[in-house]
Amino acid sequence: MPQTKLTAEFLFDDLTPAERTRAERVESILPELRAHAEESDAAGKFYVPHRATLAKAGLLGLVVPESYGGLGGGLRDLAAATFAMGTACPSTALAYFFHCSTSSRGILALDAIEEGKFTEEEIPAVRTFAENVLHRMGTKNQLLGNFASETAKSSQSAVFISTEAEKAEGGGWKLNGVKSFGCNTGVADAYLVAAKLKGYDTAEGLVMFFVPRDAEGVKERPQWDALGMRATASHGIILENVFVPDDESLAIPGAFVKLMGASRGSLMGNQPAISAIYLGAAKQAYDYALDTTMKMKFEDTGKPIATSAFHQELIGKMTVEIETARLWLRRQIDLETCEPPIASKTEVVQHWRMAKGTASEACFEVVQLAMKMTGTSGTANKGVIARMLRDIAMSLVMAFPAERGRLEAAKSITDGAETKSFTVKQN
Repeated sequence: MPQTKLTAEFLFDDLTPAERTRAERVESILPELRAHAEESDAAGKFYVPHRATLAKAGLLGLVVPESYGGLGGGLRDLAAATFAMGTACPSTALAYFFHCSTSSRGILALDAIEEGKFTEEEIPAVRTFAENVLHRMGTKNQLLGNFASETAKSSQSAVFISTEAEKAEGGGWKLNGVKSFGCNTGVADAYLVAAKLKGYDTAEGLVMFFVPRDAEGVKERPQWDALGMRATASHGIILENVFVPDDESLAIPGAFVKLMGASRGSLMGNQPAISAIYLGAAKQAYDYALDTTMKMKFEDTGKPIATSAFHQELIGKMTVEIETARLWLRRQIDLETCEPPIASKTEVVQHWRMAKGTASEACFEVVQLAMKMTGTSGTANKGVIARMLRDIAMSLVMAFPAERGRLEAAKSITDGAETKSFTVKQN
């Protein structure tokens, strides 16, 4: 008897048995995510019961090793999950991605230890922090927030860090700064916060801290009335003299950079799983437009509206664009996951700089065409087409626009220039 086709198989038609088992967990919660997508978007707030939905399905530990209470998945599993969730509720998919991305701080730290990037004196603190990350997500089934981005910008890098960590009297650390984006604000059990050590003016000073949601000195920023991805709780936090004990920190100079060096992709890896969300949103718009115009009939002929020459042109173009996004993402994920590796890290990052923007623009084109397919009736702000148009529009500016990505890829190809992912505020 043939297996039921999973939503994730649109992106991955070669799921292993283990990957399929994990994808089935995701499939099981899609109806619940879809049922609350419209109301969450209208309210502009994360649907809090989804925390329990994700936890009960065991998905908070999707990309955490089994030895730490997780499901043992990797980038393919995460992209499969975020794509599938994107076909139901892109906002929840994005909030989920930022939770899952936290795992890289644990996995890459352990990898960096194995690769000899840390001294014998540093290893105990690094291992303790790494295992703290992974046990929180796996064994403890916690929902986490991952805060790096700030409102302040630098012309030299994608992310500028001004939040500062200063040694506290008697041990521990004091944090001060503002984090503008990261999802799960006020929802996560704890926030993983990137900061710079006081006295450092290079990325060597980047460090990480776990901050409880209700810690003294933590305040939420004002709610963000965003165009799209409205139900992600991404308004961010303000940190005012927030105390963090030593055992909830990885404050070794250079550690953050070493973790990025252990990644096979851009930043700390997993980035293609963000773009997979927008592919899922585009698929949702594509399917809705096709289904709607196949059901609507011409009064004179009785044929589906989708059979008109105009609609056929739109359908053909939509299909080209969604395939463009799918193929770029599959190639990127293959580059970051295949064994043995088939490209250098420089080549992988170059490809990502092009893939992210190309996929985003292709997905946005899909939803624009879907709007033309469904006409004025498809523009209701609460409807699928309008919601997906607003959600996918966010991909055009998230992280970096296509133009910046192509420019950075070209510089890397012609000049050998390395793209700076993070810079810090100079003292």
